[in-house]
Amino acid sequence: MGNLNLPASKRNRRQWKLLDIVSATFFGLVLLFFLLVFTPLGDSLAASGRQALLLSTSDPRQRHRLVALVELGHHRQPIEACPADSVDHMPCEDPRRNSQLSRDMNFYRERHCPLPDEMPLCLIPPPIGYKIPVRWPESLHKIWHSNMPHNKIADRKGHQGWMKEQGPYFVFPGGGTMFPDGAAPYIEKLGQYIPISGGTLRTALDMGCGVASFGGSLLSQGILTLSFAPRDSHKAQIQFALERGTPAFVLMLGTRRLPFPAFAFDFIHCSRCLIPFTAYNATYFIEVDRLLRPGGYLVISGPPVQWPKQDKEWADLQAVARALCYELIAVDGNTVIWKKPDGESCLPNQNEFGLESCDESNDPNNAWYFKLKRCVTTASSVNGEYAIGTVPKWPDRLTRAPSRALVVKIGVDLFEADTRRWARRVAYYKNILNVKLGSPAIRNVMDMNAFFGGFAAALISDPVWVMNVIPARKPLTLSIIYDRGLIGVYHDWCEPFSTYPRTYDLIHVAGIESLIKLAGSSKSRCNLVDLMVEIDRMLRPEGTVVIRDSPEVIDKVARIAHAVRWTATINDKEPESHGREKILVATKTFWQITSASH
Repeated sequence: MGNLNLPASKRNRRQWKLLDIVSATFFGLVLLFFLLVFTPLGDSLAASGRQALLLSTSDPRQRHRLVALVELGHHRQPIEACPADSVDHMPCEDPRRNSQLSRDMNFYRERHCPLPDEMPLCLIPPPIGYKIPVRWPESLHKIWHSNMPHNKIADRKGHQGWMKEQGPYFVFPGGGTMFPDGAAPYIEKLGQYIPISGGTLRTALDMGCGVASFGGSLLSQGILTLSFAPRDSHKAQIQFALERGTPAFVLMLGTRRLPFPAFAFDFIHCSRCLIPFTAYNATYFIEVDRLLRPGGYLVISGPPVQWPKQDKEWADLQAVARALCYELIAVDGNTVIWKKPDGESCLPNQNEFGLESCDESNDPNNAWYFKLKRCVTTASSVNGEYAIGTVPKWPDRLTRAPSRALVVKIGVDLFEADTRRWARRVAYYKNILNVKLGSPAIRNVMDMNAFFGGFAAALISDPVWVMNVIPARKPLTLSIIYDRGLIGVYHDWCEPFSTYPRTYDLIHVAGIESLIKLAGSSKSRCNLVDLMVEIDRMLRPEGTVVIRDSPEVIDKVARIAHAVRWTATINDKEPESHGREKILVATKTFWQITSASH
């Protein structure tokens, strides 16, 4: 090929253009280097890079390798912290993920969990400025603002007595939308119609609870209230309730049964919960009826009870109650009080809602991802005596074997042995292992594998409440726990729990490996690393974990404990106990996310 001859002026212009580009690129790279090294931009980009890495699901094999290394103790460094914006993350109640789902019957506000391989393997950090929570009972009235700096409820509901910001605290005057002057006078008014005191009522459910001032106020009456609300526009209401030291749970009444057994609650309360009880052929009222013990009380305060422009809704609500033979105790202003019949609900052959009794194939205690049924649970479908008046009053019911214990073979004998066993074990925890049970350091407690609730029963004289969890694939003994006056939920531990991070002071589990195994098999449905990362998410900094299992399992748990930044000791079991168990007692260290991570 011949050479192309260009004029000198054109050759020089081209050379200078090329030199300009090279020079500009060089100086741009130098400027970028200084920006990354000497300004916060570098930290921000690094954090976003880590977040992208943590949230990546493109290579589950890499995740599996990390899990295997952690289980074997070959992963020398702690599992990395999650990004700073994940401090309040709940994997199964993630608004960004769930907002894409159907709005029908509030399906999108129910639990929807990512697959294990879709979840980042990282540890949820506390927010900047986090402090060890205010101790009980002072926490009922004030909490640290910095632990959950969400002012939305205080700004919108402060005039109704929900909560207010006061210096470094959020304070709780005890009010609510339907009782702005405080829950105490409201409860006193209810006491004119229902037996609030005296031990007749013990277990209560507060639906759409706000910050749980109603449940907190009932504690002085010996009534243990489990409060629930969804993760919704009132940001962190359940998180506030748990920080205060009151029993609470993130939950939505949508398309599925609530995760409780039939006839669990002595008293169900709705204060402006805005549940459309008569919608979908009264499906939601029917679900409340499944949960309410025969002879129990239902209180609805707020719309549609004698509410302006809701005459039809109020009339429909009364019609459903009549169809189920509920006794109208009182209508007091915008509050209605009903009593459920002691025996069978009397359904007429014809009613405007088309209500029918459930057939024999329906197990009313099956309530884990179980679609709501449009049929009424009959008393005859559940064996045993569980009506108000047949169950002993509190506190006697705690230690008497309920007739529903017969759901397990030789259940009554097992119940009594279980009660004695846990009394011994808890004494050993306190006296020998120095677990801080009974001290102000521990208020919110979870038993991840509760069986009959013996562990919780042994703590009854301590200033604690216990969330008793019955694994959904094990015998459904949760009704026994409610019959003895305790509370709890069904759950599958291969999924995250419906609570905010940092909500429990002590988490206890006997037989941790059984929670992830296939029934009757040595194969696992999920892994211990993910389960212990979830325990870490739920546990408060400086909180305690107590795990019992075989020596081989406890050795594995100890290796994982190091990776999740716990300090752990392995201890012998009680001298009186049989078997080969070891006991791991661990403390979650109080670590903060580094400035480079946010």
